[in-house]
Amino acid sequence: MKRNWIGSLIFVIALLIAGGCSSSHAENDVHWKEESFAERQQVIELPQFTISPIDEMVERMTTEEKVGQLVIAGIEGTSFSAELEVLIKEHYVGGVILLGRNISTVESIVNLLNESKKANELNKVPLFLSVDEEGGRVSRLPNGVGKLPSARSIGALNDAQANYDAGIYLSEVLHEFGYNMNFAPVLDVFSNPKNTVIGDRSYGSDPAKVAKLGISTMHGMMDGDMIPVVKHFPGHGDTIVDSHDAMPVVKKEMEELKRMELYPFQQAIDDGAEAVMVSHVLYSDLDDKRVASLSDRIMSDLLRTEMGFDGVIITDDLTMSAISNDYAISDAAVQSFKAGSDVLLIAGDFEEQLLSISKLLGAIESGEISEARLNESVERILSLKYKYIKDEEMQTAFDVKKVNELYEEFMRHY
Repeated sequence: MKRNWIGSLIFVIALLIAGGCSSSHAENDVHWKEESFAERQQVIELPQFTISPIDEMVERMTTEEKVGQLVIAGIEGTSFSAELEVLIKEHYVGGVILLGRNISTVESIVNLLNESKKANELNKVPLFLSVDEEGGRVSRLPNGVGKLPSARSIGALNDAQANYDAGIYLSEVLHEFGYNMNFAPVLDVFSNPKNTVIGDRSYGSDPAKVAKLGISTMHGMMDGDMIPVVKHFPGHGDTIVDSHDAMPVVKKEMEELKRMELYPFQQAIDDGAEAVMVSHVLYSDLDDKRVASLSDRIMSDLLRTEMGFDGVIITDDLTMSAISNDYAISDAAVQSFKAGSDVLLIAGDFEEQLLSISKLLGAIESGEISEARLNESVERILSLKYKYIKDEEMQTAFDVKKVNELYEEFMRHY
C-alpha cells in the first residue's frame, strides 16, 4: 500500500477529536475511509484546534529525528548506496540531492529516488528529493531529455510568460523522475563581466529584469507543485572567485547592495518565495569575518528581520572549498545553524555527514542550541513539505515522449 506521510498528521488530529474517549480506545476507534486530504480537512474541521498539526507532529518527534531534518545529503555514484541507507534509516536525514556525478540514465535516477523513498518508509516525514536543474550548463538531465536553454538565453526574450512556462516545464520533467525540490531559479544579477561562475546562469545585468523573470520561473514551479529554491543570497553576480574553489569577497556598501544584489531577492520574498539558498560569499560591509552561510548578521538580521523572510533557509553545499578551506565541515554546520539557517546541504563525505549530525545533537544536548531554536527550523521544514509533498509513491515509469513533447512545445513558442 502507498504510504501517505500526511497520515501521521491525520492520526494526531484523530486523537484530538477523540479527546472525550479514554486514550486506550481513541487509537482503535479511528478508521479513515479512502478520501482526499482536502475532504478529511472538511470532516475534522481543523480550525477548532488550538494546536496545529505541524506543531503536534514536532512535539511527537525525537531530537534525533528533528536534527536529521536539518540535513540534505549528497552521495557518490549513480545508485542507491549503503551509506545513504544509513543516513535515511538511522539518522532520519531530511533530504537527498543528486549532482552531476550521480546522473547517468533516466532509469538509474528513477531507481535511486525510488530506493530513497523506500528506505524512508518507516520515518514520520517525507524526503526533500532535490536537484540543481537551471537549464543551460547547469543541468542534471540525462541524455535524451530536453534541456532548457540558459537563463541568459531565455532572459534575452524578456518575456515573463516564457519564464513561467519554463518553470512549468521544469516541474513536469522533474516530477517524472520523482524529485520534489529544485535549486532554481538563480536571482543573481550579472553585474561583473569577469564573473564566469554565474555568467549565463543569470537572467541579466538589470536587477528589475532579473526579479521579474526569476519570480515568473519561481511561480511556474510553484504552480507545478515543485519546490523552488531561489539562490544564491545575498547574490553571487559580482564575484570573480568560484566558491567551489575559494572564498569570494564582495566589498559593496549596503545601499548599493539594496539597489543591485538584494533587489531580486526582496521582490521574490514579497512575492511569496518559500525557500532561499544562502551563498558562501563574504560581504565585507555586512559581516567582515564570516561568509553569508555562516553569518547571523546576514541570515538572521538581514534576511529574516530586515527583509521579512519567514521561509526555509538552505545553505549552499558545505563541502565547497569556500567553507572547507577554513573550517571543519561539521563545525561549519553547527555554526551555520546557530547563525540562522534551517537546512544544511552537505553534498558528500559520509563521515562528515555523520559527524555534522553528531555535533548538532551534542550542541542541543549541551544547551548550546536550544530545543526551541531547533523546533523553529523543523516547523518551517515540515510546513514546506506538508504543502508540496502529498505522498511518497514510487515512480513506475518515466514518460520520455510526454516530457519531450512539452519541451518541443516550449521551444516552438520561444
